Amino acid sequence: MSETTHDGGVAVTASPSPDDGLSRSELAAKYGLTVSGARPGLFEYVRQLWGRRHFILAFSQAKLTAQYSQAKLGQLWQVATPLLNAAVYFFIFGLLLGARKGIPHEIYVPFLVTGVFVFTFTQSSVMAGVRAIAGNLGLVRALHFPRASLPISFALQQLQQLLFSMIVLVVIMVGFGIYPAFSWLLVVPALALQFVFNTGLALIFARMGSKTPDLAQLMPFVMRTWMYASGVMFSIPAMLADKKDVPSWIGDVLQWNPASIYMDLIRFALIDDYGSSYLPPHVWIFAVGWAVVIGAVGFVYFWKAEERYGRG
Repeated sequence: MSETTHDGGVAVTASPSPDDGLSRSELAAKYGLTVSGARPGLFEYVRQLWGRRHFILAFSQAKLTAQYSQAKLGQLWQVATPLLNAAVYFFIFGLLLGARKGIPHEIYVPFLVTGVFVFTFTQSSVMAGVRAIAGNLGLVRALHFPRASLPISFALQQLQQLLFSMIVLVVIMVGFGIYPAFSWLLVVPALALQFVFNTGLALIFARMGSKTPDLAQLMPFVMRTWMYASGVMFSIPAMLADKKDVPSWIGDVLQWNPASIYMDLIRFALIDDYGSSYLPPHVWIFAVGWAVVIGAVGFVYFWKAEERYGRG
């Protein structure tokens, strides 16, 4: 457009922009712009995670290898640590406090070691999950990838560590006269369910720990309390059998807590004399329920904050 000025000159004015009057969201939609690091849809997020499956596996293996790289015994500490814990618990609870009540003496050591190994799997997954985002901010801020890859890879790392421990557990079983049987195959679905449950917990605490780093200092006390309430060192039904002043619902709560359920399943699969008197009814249903509920809730809860990780 042009117009004549008062001195006879011609002034040229800019024509209106076709973008005048458009809001920011309308401009972004017009030119195909998206928010950097925006949260994708849930199914798209799952697809992206599947595409990073090789990274998740490689990252978990690298973390497992590096965990004890500075120690002289190296990877032997993966097995030595829970074994030493089991030895301490045997001395304190088995010998001094008489926690073997209701459990045949010949199976108490396999009972105890199984409980320690299985609970350590959950404990380590939760503790690693708390630090998954807060402890890897450099990686989170430098690269674009689904942030759930980190807590999932840490849970996978703990599963691999447990599998090394299971080799030692088999040796202990045989040493106490418990030999491989078809029931040992039940360990596979039990560990698979526990892995899903642990991953859900790791995702939940990864989001919480990303904004509250002090949570990592509190969690050891929470996990220790959970361990003592889950029957790692003793049989819950046997310990509460003569406690007339303890309401029956307390025993039910202790037995139905997920850590106790997964320990019971694996003890039932591995130990011949650990039968129906110890295993609660419908335990498989509850094991599946805990895995599905915590796994799904943890995944969605973590995904909801995807675009906020590593910022601020």
